[in-house]
Amino acid sequence: MMNKIEHIGIAVKSLKESNLVFEKLFGQPAYKEEEVESEGVKTSFFMNGPNKIELLEATKEDSPIAKFIDKKGEGIHHIAFDVDDIEAEISRLKEEGFIVLNEKPKKGADNKLVAFLHPKSTNGVLIELCQEIK
Repeated sequence: MMNKIEHIGIAVKSLKESNLVFEKLFGQPAYKEEEVESEGVKTSFFMNGPNKIELLEATKEDSPIAKFIDKKGEGIHHIAFDVDDIEAEISRLKEEGFIVLNEKPKKGADNKLVAFLHPKSTNGVLIELCQEIK
């Protein structure tokens, strides 16, 4: 089952410029920056109270974030949910009829295993499942 919203992902053209905007917005700098080469993305993370925001900048022209920005512009890219057992959750959601983009979880940013649900099956919202790597 999904425990809570883990973070909200926002696609940005420039991590450097957007970090300044969100630093002003939240009154504090990003607590972490990380590149996920396999996904062609650089990320930064901000905390706002108990809530986490992830900014995502494409590092490759054919990456999912680059394609998203080309199609829709900057903005909310996904909502991520924390789960205890990502493989069990993938199976449960497949049985419920959701389109799973990752049959097996993969390593994502912020020490997480991740998998995504296709927006066609979730009212146009890309959903990410996240499990802490222990």
